[in-house]
Amino acid sequence: MEPIHSFFKDLAAQQAMQEKWDQLSGTLKNNPAIRQFAEENPEISSDAWTRSLSRLYQFASEQKHCAHCPGLDQCPNMMKGYRPQLVNDKGTPSLTFSPCPLLREREAKKHQGELIRSYYVPKDILSATFATLDKEEGGRQEAILAAGEFVKNYLTDPAETKGLYLCGQFGIGKTYLMGAIMNRLAERRHIASLIVYVPDFFREIKGAIQDNTVDAKLDVLKKTPVLILDDIGAETITPWVRDEVLGSILQYRMMDHLPTLYTSNFNYDELEDHFSYSQKSGIENVKAKRLMERIRHFTKLVKMEGSNRR
Repeated sequence: MEPIHSFFKDLAAQQAMQEKWDQLSGTLKNNPAIRQFAEENPEISSDAWTRSLSRLYQFASEQKHCAHCPGLDQCPNMMKGYRPQLVNDKGTPSLTFSPCPLLREREAKKHQGELIRSYYVPKDILSATFATLDKEEGGRQEAILAAGEFVKNYLTDPAETKGLYLCGQFGIGKTYLMGAIMNRLAERRHIASLIVYVPDFFREIKGAIQDNTVDAKLDVLKKTPVLILDDIGAETITPWVRDEVLGSILQYRMMDHLPTLYTSNFNYDELEDHFSYSQKSGIENVKAKRLMERIRHFTKLVKMEGSNRR
């Protein structure tokens, strides 16, 4: 037979536990959110409330954590970055969880970053915004206005929006402005875009001949919703690059009504001269003009001026 003192010891432990539960129950009853939930769900029985004390305690604790948020990285909630919410699950108080504003903001920025891709372009360009642009220098005003107009038109009617051809000297912020366009498109409508540093990309394409990946690489440029060709005219031109690479990209995008944007140190006429000459084939004015038709008629030329920031 079990000693009588063991029986009373167990009974005392049960009583102490019951007192703790009673104290916890009283504390939870005074929680405003729980009280409101109880008033909105009078059909929930007292037994159901008792069985759900652990959930209610989690709700009250995590609600308190959110009220004194230490930041997403230090979030003490069981599911980091998620807020609890009371729900009536067939007559039983239960919990559901939703991402907090800090987590939603982080996920939005991550998704935005995934929408903005680049080939051989400095990473700081990908963080550019219209808010961080230098608007004081007069030579940038027209270009900034044109960039804003492009974004507005694209969000209204992508198929009828002309691209932007931004020309000017080295280091005045042409590429940075393109980064701001990319971020605004991703922020407003989750539109994917790609910026490519043309000289390095064309060198990669030449190397891709060996492993038969040329078509796959070109498809990326052909099909991205918004393509930015950065520093076009700085590449070494060959007939193959001009006609089979750049020509095929622009032809595809023209047919599918996909806008292409450019930065260059050349204006239209200077770029045409650049395309007309190659060391192997000499002067080929007709082919250069054919390529330029796909640029002139589908972009707006804007000259950007300013001091060299590099």
